[in-house]
Amino acid sequence: MEQLASYVAPVATTIAALIVASNLGSRITGAGFIVFTVGSVAWAMLGLATDQPNLLWQNVILTALNLFGVWRWLGRQRRIERGGEAAAEQSHHKPGENLFPVSALTKGHVLAKDGTDIGRCVDAMAGCLTGRLAYVVVSEGGVGGVGETLRRLPWHGCNVADDRVQTSMDADGLRHLEELEPDHWPAR
Repeated sequence: MEQLASYVAPVATTIAALIVASNLGSRITGAGFIVFTVGSVAWAMLGLATDQPNLLWQNVILTALNLFGVWRWLGRQRRIERGGEAAAEQSHHKPGENLFPVSALTKGHVLAKDGTDIGRCVDAMAGCLTGRLAYVVVSEGGVGGVGETLRRLPWHGCNVADDRVQTSMDADGLRHLEELEPDHWPAR
């Protein structure tokens, strides 16, 4: 049992850290906390088997925290996301403008006018009084934020369809937009 725990604990913990750090949505993050729980249980078993009470009790506490993470991401957050998705779907069958969950802007793909994927929306800026979107910040290239280029995409000419931002711009047009520093965005 000790040998199995000594393999499972570091592998599960490493995989879980990668999953959670990637922040790929509530279901995947919740799955990461399940893997973290497997890792903390294995570490606790290793602490018990090797007579290391500090390792044992630290991982008993981490198991409780990981179970909270499972509830938070697969329970609460997933229900909130489903609420937004349901409201958006129902709005298609009601008079007036269709709705979308604003949280979709922080993870949605950005499509050029021909439908090609040209980046990911990472944030948006809106007016405090009107709530109107001024622009979205689009990330292109890079892996996990390393080597990415951020650009300011004005909201006019954009709309949301199926959790994606559709722009009237072509892919080459995005490359001509203002490049942003991660910590310095325009106020207007």
